[in-house]
Amino acid sequence: MNTIITIGRQFGSGGKEIGEKVAEYFKIPCYDKELLTRAAKESGFCEEMIRNHDERPTSSFLYNLVMDTYSFGYNTSSFVDMPISHKVFLAQFDTIKNIASEGPCVIVGRCADYALHDFKNCIHLFIYGDEEAKVKRIMKKYDLGEDKARDMCVKKDKQRQSYYNYYSSKKWGRADSYDFCLNSSVLGVDGTVKLIVQIIEDFEKRGN
Repeated sequence: MNTIITIGRQFGSGGKEIGEKVAEYFKIPCYDKELLTRAAKESGFCEEMIRNHDERPTSSFLYNLVMDTYSFGYNTSSFVDMPISHKVFLAQFDTIKNIASEGPCVIVGRCADYALHDFKNCIHLFIYGDEEAKVKRIMKKYDLGEDKARDMCVKKDKQRQSYYNYYSSKKWGRADSYDFCLNSSVLGVDGTVKLIVQIIEDFEKRGN
């Protein structure tokens, strides 16, 4: 097993659970919130700060628009003047690369597919679902009414879309941004896991 699997996901699609089950099958690590803890340790930022900016659009659009005139590199002047949201993104970006360089794993969200675009041994997946199935899942998971669950799905997906589209050169949830897009509502979580396992095993046979 030599493959790194990145999973983008719609809220309520079961993407995290699917990632965990795929990782369990192949006996490899799965990084979701764990990535934030490690990014905090490696960057020196406090974990609360990283969590506050996790997969969220930048807080001040105009300020960040101005800051875009700076390079995204690490030369001292641009990094010092960079808004904290950019610094946190770069800290996660570096941690994702460090994790991937250590061996096969599953990484959920956080523009991991973009961070690892130059890694050849990667499969980039996007998990989505039918709206009603996602709403029911969130109602059950968080003990919410239908309206609140539906609002939560919309809000979370807007956050993830804004974050991904802002920091990457691709479009969140669009088929040509990933290797495979899978509707978890069709086969359910376990069926989707089986399909991904088959994809990974075939990818491994090709020598990725």
